[in-house]
Amino acid sequence: MTTPLPYSTTIVAARIATKSVALSIAFLTIAITATGHLQAQQVYKSIDKQGRVTYSQIPPKPGSEDKLTGNSATNPSLPFTLQQVTNRYPVTLYTIPDSPYCVNARLYLMQRGIPFTEKTVNTSEDKAEFKQRSFENIFPTLTIGNQQLKGFNDIEWSSYLNAAGYPAKSALPNNYTNPAPTPLVAAKKAAEKPNAAATPAAPKPTAEPVRAPDPSNPTGIKF
Repeated sequence: MTTPLPYSTTIVAARIATKSVALSIAFLTIAITATGHLQAQQVYKSIDKQGRVTYSQIPPKPGSEDKLTGNSATNPSLPFTLQQVTNRYPVTLYTIPDSPYCVNARLYLMQRGIPFTEKTVNTSEDKAEFKQRSFENIFPTLTIGNQQLKGFNDIEWSSYLNAAGYPAKSALPNNYTNPAPTPLVAAKKAAEKPNAAATPAAPKPTAEPVRAPDPSNPTGIKF
């Protein structure tokens, strides 16, 4: 015959059983959450030069000539807060070629995690447009919304970016890349020449037949 446990011992045993169930539920919740997190990670679909398709959570190595397709070929969406700031105060960097100050400015924005657009000022059309926008001939020039910052000064730029609401540390997704620099003025297409083959040729005037001289008017003069 089994001796019944004292009342206090029964309570302790019940509490232990309750804690065990709670721990099991907690571990199960963590496992489900972790599984969902892994499933939500970026999955890369790449096509190699032989046309073989592979899926991986690791992006293709540079120089592998693999091409990303689908959503993995585009930038991931920005966090909501950063997206709001970017829409309200977009950042544009104006640069010229072979300028170490422009290189430092670009690296600063990238390390700070600022989504920005870079416009290069190289051609005479670019320079005319740059002047048209009331900019001085100082590079790099940064615009944050309507604010213009002339010349690279990391302390000054940091103050304005902070005031605009940009985070002090990068909040960009790990696989985010800024758009490639583009000319300030888009290249104009050469005027298309008319296709000579498609243009109908003008009718040639019909030559009058050669007539023999009139015996009564040997000079051929007409009135």
